[in-house]
This record gives sequence, C-alpha cells and structure tokens, in this order.
Amino acid sequence: MARFVAGVALVVLLVLRSLAAGKVSDEFIRLPSDRPSLLDRAFPRTFDGDSDGKKWAVLIAGSSGYWNYRHQADVCHAYQVLKKGGLKDENIIVFMYDDIAYNEENPRPGIIINSPHGDNVYTGVPKDYTGNDVNVNNFLAVILGNKTALTGGSGKVVDSGPNDHIFIFYSDHGGPGVLGMPTYPNLYANDLIETLKKKHAAGAYKSLVFYLEACESGSIFEGLLPKGLNIYATTASNAVENSWGTYCPGDYPSPPPEYQTCLGDLYSVAWMEDRLLIFDHVYSEGHNLKTETLKQQYELVKRRTANADSSNYGSHVMQFGDKDLGRDMLYLYMGTNPANEKYTRVDDNSLRPLSSRAINQRDADLVHFWEKYRKAPEGSTRKVEAQKQFLEAMSHRAHLDDSMKLVGKLLFGIEKGPKVLETVRPAGQPLVDDWKCLKSLVNFRFRLKSSLPQFIPRSGLSSFGSSVQVRAFEEQCGSLSQYGLKHMRSIANICNAGITVKQMSEASAQACPTVPSGPWSSLHGGFSA
Repeated sequence: MARFVAGVALVVLLVLRSLAAGKVSDEFIRLPSDRPSLLDRAFPRTFDGDSDGKKWAVLIAGSSGYWNYRHQADVCHAYQVLKKGGLKDENIIVFMYDDIAYNEENPRPGIIINSPHGDNVYTGVPKDYTGNDVNVNNFLAVILGNKTALTGGSGKVVDSGPNDHIFIFYSDHGGPGVLGMPTYPNLYANDLIETLKKKHAAGAYKSLVFYLEACESGSIFEGLLPKGLNIYATTASNAVENSWGTYCPGDYPSPPPEYQTCLGDLYSVAWMEDRLLIFDHVYSEGHNLKTETLKQQYELVKRRTANADSSNYGSHVMQFGDKDLGRDMLYLYMGTNPANEKYTRVDDNSLRPLSSRAINQRDADLVHFWEKYRKAPEGSTRKVEAQKQFLEAMSHRAHLDDSMKLVGKLLFGIEKGPKVLETVRPAGQPLVDDWKCLKSLVNFRFRLKSSLPQFIPRSGLSSFGSSVQVRAFEEQCGSLSQYGLKHMRSIANICNAGITVKQMSEASAQACPTVPSGPWSSLHGGFSA
C-alpha cells in the first residue's frame, strides 16, 4: 500500500510540475493513444547493454529521373545525419539510382542539396546499390541479411544480431498498398510486411524503426503491421492522402534560381531538420539525439508536415506497430553528434511550418517540366523539349484517369462504377483481401524497343513474341507509372468486388483499343506496380 501511495504521489508531483511549467494543456487535448504519458517523459525507455548492440541503417530512394531529385537528396541527407551520429559505413546500406548528381539538368554537377542553403549531401555517400540494382529483390534480401539472394551491388546486407537496432528510411512515390521502384516490379505492402516478420522470427534485431515517405504511405502498414514485432513505423501521410515535396520553385524558402525542381520532401526534411534553427537563412541541425525520443520527434514532424498555416499543402503523419518503442531515444538508431549534445530539447524551435507552398508529390514532375519551359530561351531546342515533356506527361495522366473510370463503368455500370472505384475501407483494415489478385490485375513485364509507332493496335502486340508478358489493365492500357499508382485503390476495390483477371482484361481491352507508346508508357519499361 505504501508503494502505491508513493507512486500516486510521484504522478501528482509530476502533473503539478508540468502545470506550473505550462506544458500539460496541449497534451490533454489529444487522443489518449496519441499522447505521451507523463511517466513516459519521466522514464524514457533505456536498455541494459545497448553499447553491445550495433546500429544498422538501410536508406532507399525508389525513383529515378531528375524530376525526382528530392528522393535521392533525402536519402543522401539521411546518410549524412547517420554518419555524423557515428554510424559506420559498413552498417549503412544505401540504395539510389545515382542519376542525379551528374545529370545534365543539375546546375551544380557532382553536388546534391536537400535545402536551399544546405551543404552538399552527396559527399561520401556509399554507392551500394545503384541503377538497376535498386530493385525489390535486393532491398528485401538486404533487410533479411540474405547475401545469396542478391543480384549485383556491393553485397552489403543487414547482418544484424539479437541486440542490434535497425533504422530503415524509404523515400519515393507510392500509392495505396505499393511503393515505387526505378525497376520492375514495385514493392507491395504485403511483401514488405512478410519480410519484416521473417526478420523478427530470425531473432535478428532488438528493435526496428521504419520511416516512410510516399503518397498514401499509411496504407503500407495499416491493418498489416501487427504488434509484437518490436517495430515502430511512421509515415508521411495516412492511407488516403498524398505526401508533399518541399523547397520547390515558387515555395518559400525557395531553391536557388538555377534549380528547376523540388529539393526535398516535407516529412523527410522535417525529421532530418528536427529542431532546425533559422537565423537569416543559416541552417544548423542542432538536435541532441540523446535527450529526444522517437515519440517526441514524431510529434514535431507531425506538426511541421501538417503545415498548419497552409492547410492545403500538408499531410497527416501516422505511427504504426509497437508504439511503446516511441519512448526509445533517437540515438539508439541514428547515433548522436557530440557537437550537438550541449543543446537542450525545445519544442517551439521547429513547430512553425517552414513551407509556404509545398507541392503534391505527384505533381513535382510537372513543376520541373514547367519551370524548364518557362526559363528556356524562346525558340530554343530546350524550350521545345520541355513543352513536349509537359504535354506528354499530361496526356499520359488523362489517358490513365479516363481509362480507369471507363473500366469501372464497364465492370459495375455507369452509376455504380465510380462509387466502387472510390470506396475507402474503414480505418484499420488492409487495402485488399487478396494480394495475389491485386498483383494479377496490375503486374506486367514489358521490354519493347522505343522505335515503335505512337500507338500500337491491340492485335499487333502478339507479333513481339514471348518477351512480352502482360496482364490485365497494363496489358491493355499501358503502365500506371509513378502517377498512376494513385489508382491502386481502384484496382484493389475491383479485387474486393470479386472481379476475375479475365473480366478485368476484357473491360480494359474495351476501354483501351490502343496502347500509347509515349515515354511514360509500359512500352518503354515505365514504372509500374
């Protein structure tokens, strides 16, 4: 009884101290499940023998193309944060296509920046898996520590033990239930979750943290990531909304005038610039990772990414898995920079949104093409090229949107079709019941020469031989590509309604009598789920 009274007295004392400091009112307007307890603050999780465990990190940018500059910039910046934190290169594994730093569009060859006044984050970044080695097979093999399953790359894997801590950061395009890759196929949510379960079953880590930047990124974990795996995940958005690029042309702060692309993503720079200090545009990452928990960073990133002063330009950061791990100190996963250990954690430093006009991730390519067109000299080849790129991208979008709507109407009727495609399942449920069905309705394997006519008749496809293996929607209508990943929910709903692959293929053939062969088409091995 005496222990109980003493415990109650301690809690009361903590509450009174917090009230005196004016720190409680903000906490108590939140949902209980979303609110760190006073005891969590007083007694953050620590581990006996943490010094014996290793820190591992896997960083992946799942895109290619200069218009996707920000993804590789995010990953390079993440490497610099971890490197300053004391992680060794042998324990940091980097996936990036590596077509940005020396791209002809890059105004500063060999340099990548992640903020308008930021340093070169490309310096020293390991090139573990680049080009076509950035693929689903290698990514999942690296997580599992399975060297024999690798195809190319440095051969580095997460060779972790039961006392180790793992941090995974993924930045790319996404859609409901899927994450982008620069090579076929993309990464499905169920395959990622199964890999994480296998890693846990092998007893190959003590705890694992996953930060995910992508549109509809909440759908990757919602209803799929069980508790009890010692995994804590946060996502840039919930299951039904876009994530956002930042430091884009026209934004404030804006990239240097010679840049015609977004430099970063809102959620990603938020966690890396945690407690960013801004004095006359001088940036200093002054966070002390030994005094900040995962939960505290989540709250700060959540507020900044919501971009409350510009409600049209932000998203809802979510958390999944074993939320008790939120009490862990950040240094367990990211290390700590001794130069920052004199800083004390101050909430207000980074609560103010720093982006006046973030860009929907799916529109960042259009921003690049438009800026390129706008700044090119009149009559120049560059201006003509930029106009062509912009119009091709817009044409591809219209084709996908119209085709998907028509498929829905053909399958379910004019009135019911749109409702079925737009259905959103209740929170907590996975996107689809049958992942095999989803993959069957979407997957393709296309390798055709780029010298094909602008449109190929459906009857002409068979003449390209057995190298063409196509299924369902993409067989008839072309690649979803990075933009079309937004339609994954519609295809999942078609599966949930019991539509067969044959029915889907027939409806798609009626909706798309020809296959477009522009640069965004599957005829050029475009991006696809």
